[in-house]
Amino acid sequence: MSARILDGKALAAEVRGKVAKEAARIGASLKRKAGLAVVLVGENPASQVYVRSKARATEEAGMASFEHKLSADTSEADLLALVQKLNDDPGVDGILVQLPLPAQIDSARVLNAVDPLKDVDGFHPINAGRLATGLPALVPCTPVGCVMLAKLVHPSFAGLEAVVLGRSNIVGKPLAQLLLQENATVTVAHSKTRDLPATLRRADLLFVAIGKPEFVQGEWIKPGATVIDVGTNRVATPDGKGRLCGDVNFPEAVKVAGAISPSPGGVGPMTIACLLVNTLRAACMRAKLAAPNI
Repeated sequence: MSARILDGKALAAEVRGKVAKEAARIGASLKRKAGLAVVLVGENPASQVYVRSKARATEEAGMASFEHKLSADTSEADLLALVQKLNDDPGVDGILVQLPLPAQIDSARVLNAVDPLKDVDGFHPINAGRLATGLPALVPCTPVGCVMLAKLVHPSFAGLEAVVLGRSNIVGKPLAQLLLQENATVTVAHSKTRDLPATLRRADLLFVAIGKPEFVQGEWIKPGATVIDVGTNRVATPDGKGRLCGDVNFPEAVKVAGAISPSPGGVGPMTIACLLVNTLRAACMRAKLAAPNI
């Protein structure tokens, strides 16, 4: 048995195509382009790559991209002042503060300062609370991308047993809420879960987001299950170049699962595509327009 490989790049390209069409329609109503502001503090190499990718994808979709690059010694007060300026800017529909932030800055304070209507990361407590109570909200992009990938296999999750490995505010918790809204039976597993392999083997849908390279073994997976690997880890190789891998032992898992997302090439592209969707949704909410048809 060899699992179906869920191509995040292809699905993300499809979503970005829909975003471009909707961006043109929404831009005509707004009489301007929908705008995404991305704030980068410091020179973290991975963050720099992410920010460039987000800016390029935003512009290719016909939206305005505003980049704000600040030095690593930027004070929390200065960053909060920039966030407030972006909150007040009518041309900015979405604000994304790239994490991680330098040690002198309280990340929670900064993220909480973002206008909830412009919180395209979906991290603000108001958006988290609205998601938890089933109200319309801007939802974190990675969990939305996970659900979209899984729906390539299961258009309906009703009655399926879903296990989420990881309980972060960024992925695990909001993903569990989305799965509940889709009528799945949801278990959230973590470092304190007893008999973790047995818990994971119950899953028809298994989502893994713990940041441990190749942690989940093939024998922990229910035969035929759909596996969404959220992890992106760099591990050492003898040539010193390193390689990227997920949180799932892919060579083992692909022999057991019915479908699996690779890493890289699975969830990552979907995260950026869903960020563009959130930016359009934010623009529509602020202008009281109908939600984008994506």
